[in-house]
Amino acid sequence: MARKDYVKGGRTQAKKTRKPTPSKKPWKAIVLAGLMLGGFSYGLYLLSQDPEPPTPVKVDSSKAKKPAKVDNSQLLPPPPEEEWEYVKTLPEREVKVVPKEEVLSKIPYVMQCGAYKTRSQADGRKMDIAFQGLNSLVKQREGSSWYRVVLGPYDRKRDAERDKHKLQRAKIEPCVIWKDTGS
Repeated sequence: MARKDYVKGGRTQAKKTRKPTPSKKPWKAIVLAGLMLGGFSYGLYLLSQDPEPPTPVKVDSSKAKKPAKVDNSQLLPPPPEEEWEYVKTLPEREVKVVPKEEVLSKIPYVMQCGAYKTRSQADGRKMDIAFQGLNSLVKQREGSSWYRVVLGPYDRKRDAERDKHKLQRAKIEPCVIWKDTGS
């Protein structure tokens, strides 16, 4: 009994290759090329038959009438003579900038860089963060089986953002910053 070739789907004969058949209607291309050549030639013919523009006639300026001169001072009101005050006061003016007082939040910010089902995974992330020079904690909420890797507390959000960008450059993501509610 002959073996069946399951890869080829049971086909045992070689495929026949087809030879490309020449186009049966080359006359369409020839007619189209002829029409395009004829249209181009006709356009050139029309351009060559365009009449030349008439040459401008020179008029002797001494014989032409000159319009009477009109005194504009009688028709228009005199321009306003305004004096701008800011031109004088601007160089003398001094702008005082008072820096905004930094408001510290009563609730500190924390940054969480992962939540894991096993303690070993959380400790691995804590170790990655420690290699970047940052201290983190592994916390487990009561009644939950998740281990969270937390950095902080931070007094200012700017400090938390700085550490977050440091971890992003080290490809440690995702980290989320929020206010610590004590959980």
